[in-house]
Amino acid sequence: MEQRPRIVVGVSGSLGSLAAVHRAVAEARRLGGEVLALHAWEPPSGEFGHRRSPCPPLLSAVREAAATTLAEAMAEAFGGTDPGVPLTARTVRGRIAPSLLAAADRPGDLLVLGPSGSWLHRGLRGSVPAYCLRRAVCPVLVVPRSELAVTLDELSGHLFAARALDSELRELVDAGRRDGRG
Repeated sequence: MEQRPRIVVGVSGSLGSLAAVHRAVAEARRLGGEVLALHAWEPPSGEFGHRRSPCPPLLSAVREAAATTLAEAMAEAFGGTDPGVPLTARTVRGRIAPSLLAAADRPGDLLVLGPSGSWLHRGLRGSVPAYCLRRAVCPVLVVPRSELAVTLDELSGHLFAARALDSELRELVDAGRRDGRG
């Protein structure tokens, strides 16, 4: 019996991951496949830290938060409507990229990912798309950032620079007032 094509998509709740979910559903429609939406989570201190100092209430809270994040992302992506393809949403305990690769483990699978997170996120956790592109046994589709997201990032960068400049100018004016120059 032939299996349906399986499209695995990573879901974090970000706008990029929601775009990836929509693309995964579109690919499932096109291929006559099914979607497996995954949200990976880890204990706050990682597995090593959890083994050193286990805290069951904290672990339970993080597990529940992961389930809530996934449910909210699916609700936001589809607004409570049926996506029109078989879709399973699941949380998994583990690092993001390895968990996605473990799920998309057949050559006939398709792994759909949103764009990398911020430079800070990539610096702390690494780029999930880059990791998956290097190690996947199946095709990987990385949904590019939307023009709106790029524009918003540029504007927030300009806003950050303007605030920094405004703060610097205020300091100079205040210093001038203290020195009797202003």
